[in-house]
Amino acid sequence: MSHVPNAGGIPPPVVFTLLAMPSTSAATRYHGFAIALHWVLAVALVGIFAMGLYMADLPFSPQRLKLYNWHKWAGVCILALSVVRVLWRLSHRPPALPQAVTLAMPGWQMAAYRATHGLLYALFFIVPLVGWAYSSAAGFPIVLFGVLPLPDFVPVGKALAEAIKPWHEISAFAMAALVVVHAGAALKHQWVDRDGLLDRMLPGRR
Repeated sequence: MSHVPNAGGIPPPVVFTLLAMPSTSAATRYHGFAIALHWVLAVALVGIFAMGLYMADLPFSPQRLKLYNWHKWAGVCILALSVVRVLWRLSHRPPALPQAVTLAMPGWQMAAYRATHGLLYALFFIVPLVGWAYSSAAGFPIVLFGVLPLPDFVPVGKALAEAIKPWHEISAFAMAALVVVHAGAALKHQWVDRDGLLDRMLPGRR
């Protein structure tokens, strides 16, 4: 559970490099399934981050425990959707960048584009797995939807839990920052550059 599942035994660093590389596909839009995965994950990530901010400062109570369980269940679902998204991406190459984008984008922006995508894909796994590890170390196993116990992959230990806890927060804020950068860049391409980049991922377009 501690590594990214991938097809054909490809090492995780290679997987994230492949995910971040621009495609030479002749398609002009993402497949409908990829579009659905993108927006479901986007909404889920915003929701789980907002929930985490809200519940962090709540006093100990049944309400807080309920929200923590929902937060963990959502994290596991996001992890599962991320596995599906990576496998789909590795087996279905995305559309190539519009020519207007490749001609206008300087080298540093292209490097930032690749790095942002690669880091986002990595954090889709790192954030929930670190949260899962923290929950296990703190002695609170995850029971998905209250019916399916999930295995603990680290031992229970107060010192270990305290060491893991800040990394869940750090990685979550890092992912939130990258999501903001990603969304801001997409909106800039849509409203300022008007180069059609975002149209590839908007549902209902042809």
